[in-house]
Amino acid sequence: MDQIQLTPQTSEFTKLGGVTIPNIIKGGITLILIAAATIFFFMLIYGGIKWIMSGGDKANTEGARSTVTAALIGLIIVFSAWAIAQLLQALFGVSILGTLDIPSFVSGS
Repeated sequence: MDQIQLTPQTSEFTKLGGVTIPNIIKGGITLILIAAATIFFFMLIYGGIKWIMSGGDKANTEGARSTVTAALIGLIIVFSAWAIAQLLQALFGVSILGTLDIPSFVSGS
């Protein structure tokens, strides 16, 4: 009778073995901060374009001003959260923000 040998295969998916709940949370927080900063940055650009295109109309200028104000406040909040996370890491050694290591699913061979 032939014997079947089961040997573990190594592939790019073996990098997923280091996925843990804290790493998922770190990656999620980092991803949320990046997405929020990007959204608020584009809101700032959109508000600036609205302001330029308002043509002196008071209602449109006020709408554009409120968009720019909201975008700036949002950016301040996002960067304050990032600064607080960095401060916690420096003071207590608690790393809230981690690097996003996304494994490659393409084989090198």
